[in-house]
Amino acid sequence: MSKQTLIDCHQHLIYPGHFPYSWTNEIPQLAGQAFTCEDYQALLPDDIEMRTLFMETAPDEPHGTDESKFAMELADQADSMIDGLILNCLPESEGDFDAYVESMQHQKLVGFRRILHVVPDERSQQSCFVENIRKLSRHNLTFDLCFLARQLPLACTLVDQCPDVQFVLDHCGVPNVAGLELDPWRKDMTELAKRENVACKISGVLAYADPDNATAAAVRPFVEHSIEAFDWDRVVWGSDWPVVCMTSGLPQWLAITQELLSSESESNREKLYHQNARRIYLKR
Repeated sequence: MSKQTLIDCHQHLIYPGHFPYSWTNEIPQLAGQAFTCEDYQALLPDDIEMRTLFMETAPDEPHGTDESKFAMELADQADSMIDGLILNCLPESEGDFDAYVESMQHQKLVGFRRILHVVPDERSQQSCFVENIRKLSRHNLTFDLCFLARQLPLACTLVDQCPDVQFVLDHCGVPNVAGLELDPWRKDMTELAKRENVACKISGVLAYADPDNATAAAVRPFVEHSIEAFDWDRVVWGSDWPVVCMTSGLPQWLAITQELLSSESESNREKLYHQNARRIYLKR
C-alpha cells in the first residue's frame, strides 16, 4: 500500500532544556514539557510519508536567534524530516534587517514570521515594519501572517504595501471556533483572499475549538470557507503541533483532515497536502 505524502507547514518544536518558552506556562498540556522531532515522528501513522517545515516557536528573548541556529542544526541532520525553516524576525527593529536576513541564510530557509496578535495593532503598520517586510522579496522568502480574526483588516493593509512578497496566513486567520463565530471573519477572509500573493494555512483551528467538541463538524465551516476563499491553489496544511494538543492531538487532526477532504478529488487533496507547499514555500 502506497503512503500518502504530506508536508506539515507548521511544525513547532519545544526543547525546554535549551530555551525557556514562557508562553507555555499557562497551558497545562504544554507547560514544562519537551516536544521534539522524535516525539513528533512517533505520532505519525504508518500510511503517511511526512515532511515538515519548522515554524519558530517563540522562545523568550534573547533566545530567538539561538533557536534559529538550533533549528538549522536539526534540519542538517542526515535523517531530518525538516525540509524548510520559517524563522523568527523583528521587522520593527531599526537595525539592519538585510544583515539579519543574511545572517540567517541556510539552504533550508524558506521564510520568516513575526507573531502579531500579542503586540499592539499598530506594530505591523509602522513604516519601518512595512519596509523591512518588503525586503523579503529580494531574498525570495515568505512571510507568515499571524493575526487574530479581528486583525485581518490590518493584514490586508500590510499586504497591500508589499505586493512582491509571498504571504501565508496562519491558522485560517485564528477564528473563534469554540464560539462558532463565523462573521465578520468570513467577510474579512474573503477580502484578504483577493490579494493573489496571500496563501492560507489550514492549521490551528482544532486548538481553538471547545475541548469537549474538537471534532470535524466543529471546524468544518472554518476550513471550508478558508478553502473556498483562497481556492485549492493557495492553501497549505499545517499541524500546529504541539499547540494542537490543547484540545486534541496530531493523530486526531490528521484523521479529521482526511474526514473533511474525503469527498474531494485526489487532485485537490494533493494540492493541499504537499503540492502547494512545494511551490509556495520550497519553490519547487
